[in-house]
Amino acid sequence: METSPQVTVYLQALQLRIIVGGCWKRQVTWPVEAREALRVVAEEQWQELHLESRELGQWDSSLLVFLVQVASFAQKRGLMFRTTLPEGLERMLKLAFAVPPKAGAGRIVSSENYFARVGGAVLELVPHVAEFLSFLGETTFSFCRLVTGKTQMRSQDLFFAMHECGIQALPIISLTSLLFGLILAFVGAVQLTQFGAQIYVAGLVGIGMLRVMGAIMVGVVMSGRVGASYAALIGTMQVNEEVDALSTLGVSPHDFLVLPRVLALMSMVPLLTLYADLMGIAGGFLVGTLMLHLNPLEYLNATVEMVPFKHVIVGLVYSTTFGAIVALFGCFHGIRCGRSAQAVGQATTTAVVHSIVGIIVATALITIICNVLDV
Repeated sequence: METSPQVTVYLQALQLRIIVGGCWKRQVTWPVEAREALRVVAEEQWQELHLESRELGQWDSSLLVFLVQVASFAQKRGLMFRTTLPEGLERMLKLAFAVPPKAGAGRIVSSENYFARVGGAVLELVPHVAEFLSFLGETTFSFCRLVTGKTQMRSQDLFFAMHECGIQALPIISLTSLLFGLILAFVGAVQLTQFGAQIYVAGLVGIGMLRVMGAIMVGVVMSGRVGASYAALIGTMQVNEEVDALSTLGVSPHDFLVLPRVLALMSMVPLLTLYADLMGIAGGFLVGTLMLHLNPLEYLNATVEMVPFKHVIVGLVYSTTFGAIVALFGCFHGIRCGRSAQAVGQATTTAVVHSIVGIIVATALITIICNVLDV
């Protein structure tokens, strides 16, 4: 019949004897004497330690862990160490100390306060910002080479990128803008109807879409559709070492890969924004005529009278900025992508997140500037 694990401690002058016996299994908790033995070895003053066994039954790694801990405490204190154990247990105990532990290999648990973690995160941003500024400088030089006629950009790459981010994006832009204009008109109608001012829904939708909301909708859609595509495409080329091959052949990756995509988005996003504005106004038109029972001509005339042309110009400024942000972040994270499939996925996700955050920050800055300039 199996017995529980047993530990007996004998104190003889300056010699400490620890005797193990019984059945040692991982499912069985160590006896209290085992904890006491570890404390005695670690704290009391002894010159010699003797490990032995008596009536030892079945055992597994549980016993070996206990013996290793005892032996480790003895080694740290420089005690004379002798063992009288079964042959298999003797071999495994010697094997446990055959190779000394590598310095720094153990896991170090460090606890930092909140301010230390925030400060570390801020310091980690510095090299990333410097890297992005370097990328922005290279792109600027590529644009200068385009102006002087020395660029290595191919015109067919530019036309292909314009087709990809222009015509192919019309269906999703149509759907999102039409629904957003419809939602904006419906939300405004809920309040304006209480005052009998339903006609002002036309001005609300027109100014909202033309000034900023149309550009934001297009920017967010393009960041998820095109910005992610740029990051994945260039990142895959980085994994396959195609970008390195271009540099080896003397072709600038910024001229060949980045510049046509930046120009395509900066030129097509404003056009898509104008189209999105029209679709948003159409959504408001549907709400005004079908739900608010406004005369169609009256709604169109109110839109023309209430919406100054300056809002169109402001919306184009927003959209051009958003196109540059989406293209730059998409290409930047693709260029700096790692050399694995996982890195491509991370680059794609990061490009979308940074593009949307950049759009929000740019919207706030341009809005403040417009308010200061009273535009």
